[in-house]
Amino acid sequence: MVKITDVARHAGVSPSTVSYALSGKRPISEETRQRVQASIRELGYRPHAGARALATSRSNVLALVVPLRTGIHVPVVMQFAVSVVTTARRHDHDVLLLTQEEGEEGLRRVADTALVDALILMDVQLHDPRLPLLRALDLPSVMIGFPAEADGITCIDLDFRAAGEACVDHLARLGHRVVALVGSPPEVYVRGTAFAQRVVQGFTAAADRAGMTSAVHPCEATATAARRTAEQLLREQPALTGVVVHNEAVLEPLIDAFEQLGLRVPADLSITAICPTELADRLRITSVELPSTEVGTRAVDLLMAKLAGDTVPEATLLAPELTRRASTAARTTV
Repeated sequence: MVKITDVARHAGVSPSTVSYALSGKRPISEETRQRVQASIRELGYRPHAGARALATSRSNVLALVVPLRTGIHVPVVMQFAVSVVTTARRHDHDVLLLTQEEGEEGLRRVADTALVDALILMDVQLHDPRLPLLRALDLPSVMIGFPAEADGITCIDLDFRAAGEACVDHLARLGHRVVALVGSPPEVYVRGTAFAQRVVQGFTAAADRAGMTSAVHPCEATATAARRTAEQLLREQPALTGVVVHNEAVLEPLIDAFEQLGLRVPADLSITAICPTELADRLRITSVELPSTEVGTRAVDLLMAKLAGDTVPEATLLAPELTRRASTAARTTV
């Protein structure tokens, strides 16, 4: 293992000079600093995390708070997490992943231990109980998601309301008049999870604007629930010709269920979804992409800017992009 004394010997300086070059506590010449940095790169030296924290008052660790509550689709959450971790490493930061229910008490515990420099929070609720503490903490934070009252909080996410509208507008342009939203599991709505609520708002607003008949159906994330939901939709909306799906786990079994019930996609039923691109490509579903990589990357970039003392926008909403594939077609008239 390369030590600070090895770097000092290689650069022809004292160990204290290497320490000053790393911490910035005392001025050194630019020539010396560059020589030390060159030796660090050549030898592959990495400062000890504890020593670095003492020298800089920073841990170089971010906390990613991802409560794995019921109804959450873990594979999609992990796409966001991987993006956060990958981007943090590019900024020479590690990530502490907190997957338990980290409410106000949990956040305070993490903040008080000085384990982390900043926080990224997911699974944001419209009336999120963590907001008062986030506003009071002397710790930079970014929310992936938008609460109803986001003043004083830095937030980033896909514009889920616009995503719901985009799916309905696409179906309306194709002539569909009766549509349904197959949404997240019921507990997601009960918790007031922000992204799910905003999809419903966008879906309903766009359908009303176009004069369409619409209905919203939460759906458990199982194949059995998908079949039951398909049967209910056809029973309650016999003229149904367009479906928006915002529930990645049931997208494929739902399509299978409709086809088993005698509906061909897209000849009889057009389907759109808000889902990862890989899933939409595999199933050939017209979709609005979940930009997990971009959101995770930009969330970390916002935190790095805040840690550097820069001013960042409070709200960053990514516009939805709808990609048409084989699952939607113009409504056929009899």
